[in-house]
Amino acid sequence: MTLRRVRLELARSTEFPEGSAAHGYEFIAPLANGGHFDSTEWTEARDRCTVRRFWGAAPEEHGKLIHRRDAWAFSYVPDSDADDEPIFRLDRHTMKPGEYVSITEHDGVQRTFRVAAVV
Repeated sequence: MTLRRVRLELARSTEFPEGSAAHGYEFIAPLANGGHFDSTEWTEARDRCTVRRFWGAAPEEHGKLIHRRDAWAFSYVPDSDADDEPIFRLDRHTMKPGEYVSITEHDGVQRTFRVAAVV
């Protein structure tokens, strides 16, 4: 199993025309060769698949990468889906620097993030 730390940074948007390295996520996930998410390996490593959300001056949030109702999401409160942030087609994305991922955040807005690093 290969667990990787993925850093996502906010891509260009109306609010941030140049994007923002101060707004994003770092998460740990099993990635197969080529940078594809490995859901089979996630089953064995789910307790180690954590996320840290950083958003400018706001306090950091810490949670887990979860799977619910055919969707992958970041969750910060155990046993509650009220705070979940769905990740659009995580299982179909390639986690390589320069690629993009969309996440629907707490405020209900779907934002695009650029993969900044995979370590």
